[in-house]
Amino acid sequence: MDLMNWLIAPLQYGFMVKALWVSALVGLVCAALSCFMILKGWALMGDAVSHAVLPGVVLAYVMNIPLAIGAFVFGVGSVVAIGFIQSHTRVKEDTVIGLVFTGLFALGIVLVSKVKSSVDLGHILFGNVLGIADGDIIQTVIIAAITLVTLALLRKDLILFCFDPTHARSIGLHTNFLYYVLLSLLSLTAVAGLQTVGIILVVAMLITPGATAYLLCDRFDRMALVAMTSGVVSSLLGTYISYHLDASTGGCIVVVQTLVFLIAMIFAPKHGILSRT
Repeated sequence: MDLMNWLIAPLQYGFMVKALWVSALVGLVCAALSCFMILKGWALMGDAVSHAVLPGVVLAYVMNIPLAIGAFVFGVGSVVAIGFIQSHTRVKEDTVIGLVFTGLFALGIVLVSKVKSSVDLGHILFGNVLGIADGDIIQTVIIAAITLVTLALLRKDLILFCFDPTHARSIGLHTNFLYYVLLSLLSLTAVAGLQTVGIILVVAMLITPGATAYLLCDRFDRMALVAMTSGVVSSLLGTYISYHLDASTGGCIVVVQTLVFLIAMIFAPKHGILSRT
């Protein structure tokens, strides 16, 4: 099969066209947020929030309200719980994060198994972008718009907050507000990623593009551009590969992103393994 046929074949089907551009949009949003996650050192927090939103998503479905509302409540609630437990016990933060997100994730699995509905546990955990409904597409577009606009408007404040929160506080920035803005965007983006790669793999889309760009760039603006380009291209390529291999779309997207990171890790001109040796 030549390259042209390889590219055109999936475009003959409407569901594949939807899957391609929705995957690209989610890849763009997750990559933009991932730059701030990397600078803040929130990889484990991203994992916690992405898993903790599961019971909120299920309850929102049962109550017939937007999934983003349930995800937001449980995403913020998980961080509040982490902070409360850490401040009132001698357990370290990483241990508390593991306890909270696994507990909430397990609660979500229990709810999915008990609620009689059309909610498919496999689709929630691993995504179902090939069968995404029009309503979910609209929700994804709204979440993407909110996230990108917020990041653009608060870019400088968020960069300073991620680099040096103490200095940000000393010059009068409301660091608590920025903390919860970033957390809220993380919770919302987890819902968008749920439609594409599922709750289990969305953390990869929230971390890998930023980590890749971090190896390639020393300036944040370039880092963001490289991360978003990597996120979009990886999402498109992963969707194409999933079509031709008849494999999991979310899994293929994350595998492609991981391969891109490995290439950057080895061949990055300044911070790659080869350049260092």
